[in-house]
Amino acid sequence: MEHGQETMTVVDEHGEEHVCEVIFTFDSEDFGKSYVLYHILGEDEVGDDEEIEIHASAFIPSEDNEDGELLPIETDEEWDMIEEMLNTFLAEEDEDEE
Repeated sequence: MEHGQETMTVVDEHGEEHVCEVIFTFDSEDFGKSYVLYHILGEDEVGDDEEIEIHASAFIPSEDNEDGELLPIETDEEWDMIEEMLNTFLAEEDEDEE
């Protein structure tokens, strides 16, 4: 996976593939990792006024940037940083829509 990619395929614990829309990616110097926030397309179809479930993972890109490995978020500190980044991203999106 590479920064700026719009979709990716995630394989769940049952071996099923899910196409996901990448919301955004970012790097954290504090944790020395790259992160991706995404949602599964077609998961619980929602209307415009409903919220989607957003997933977050750390990722290690492959050498060719064609795919990579998703890793679980390991600490509460990482979750706090991701939540802060998401809130900043959503606030900027709201400003752009106005």
